[in-house]
Amino acid sequence: MRRMGTVIDLFCGAGGLSEGFRQAGFEVLAGSDFDDTAGKTFAATHPEATFLGGRIQDLTVSRLLEVTGLKSGQLDVLVGGPPCQGYSVYNHNRGVDDPRAGLFREYLRIVEGLRPKWLVMENVSGLTSIADGGIIREIQTGMKELGYEVDFKILKAEEYGVPQERRRIFFIANRIGAPIRFPEPTHGKDLKPFVTIWDAISDLPAVENGKGGELEKYASAPSNSYQAELRGNRKQVANHAAPKLSSTNMERMKHIPAGGSWRDIPFDLLPEGMKKAKRSDHTKRYGRPRKSDLACTILTKCDVHWGAYIHPEQDRAITVREAARLQSFPDGFVFHGSRTEQYIQVGNAVPPLLGRAVADALISCDYSLSREKAVA
Repeated sequence: MRRMGTVIDLFCGAGGLSEGFRQAGFEVLAGSDFDDTAGKTFAATHPEATFLGGRIQDLTVSRLLEVTGLKSGQLDVLVGGPPCQGYSVYNHNRGVDDPRAGLFREYLRIVEGLRPKWLVMENVSGLTSIADGGIIREIQTGMKELGYEVDFKILKAEEYGVPQERRRIFFIANRIGAPIRFPEPTHGKDLKPFVTIWDAISDLPAVENGKGGELEKYASAPSNSYQAELRGNRKQVANHAAPKLSSTNMERMKHIPAGGSWRDIPFDLLPEGMKKAKRSDHTKRYGRPRKSDLACTILTKCDVHWGAYIHPEQDRAITVREAARLQSFPDGFVFHGSRTEQYIQVGNAVPPLLGRAVADALISCDYSLSREKAVA
């Protein structure tokens, strides 16, 4: 007996969004992505699902139906996040002319053939400012023309227990006449306290710049429920090696206290391009967050030159595992590929806890899903 509804994840990457739905009780049947290395991570962490590699343009509805054993109209939820680099506020050349900016139309093509009951599409919040909201309107129109009622909202990951300031836009739609609700925040003022950086990573072993292994013993027992949940029954942690920084960067970090940034680096040690910067510029660069802070947005490259990615105590950049913890990935997620590829997989992902909150919101709207959960 299946536990709950069924899910297919387009543009799945390593599988952060589908992991959130799985945690909420859904059965993930398949994932599709162009990145075969991310696909190896997805396949290893979603053994119950089929990974389909290759371009989304070449993915057919008949293939999806074949590998899942479904018929058109039977899928409960189609989730996915079309590659967002064309929209991101970190891409200063963003716009509708970026070829990646039209991949949501491929999502809609699959919707037309699969006819899932629910749709969940996510992207970066910068989508709202492209072409005066033109892409937002096109997505809404496309879903409505296929018979779906749709709404969207920008969600803040930290309000759902993710120890990171991250804004994502979510489109939720259905064709079954159910109400559309977005998850209510669980963390923040008058709610549970935010999960901090130190809440997330304090049990991970210390590693030196350029050192660490693929398997390390934990430094301590879990000190809070967040660590306990993400660790599960694991005795060792993977993907916990620090990238090797240059001697110049190591010297710079010696001058940066917790809560500090590039402004604390002596002028003669600053990168040439930053010597002309105003004090108000580059607010996160060479940042060393306080233990009590939320992490800044985890990007695909946790480079200390571009953000607050210095460890709160140690003179080094955060590891892949620390980035994954700040994204709320369980430690059982072992990321495949080179270290660069691992950072990309983590940074591109939807935080699983945010995905789980969205999944729970769907359950609250759809009696058929909640009934299946009760039976399970």
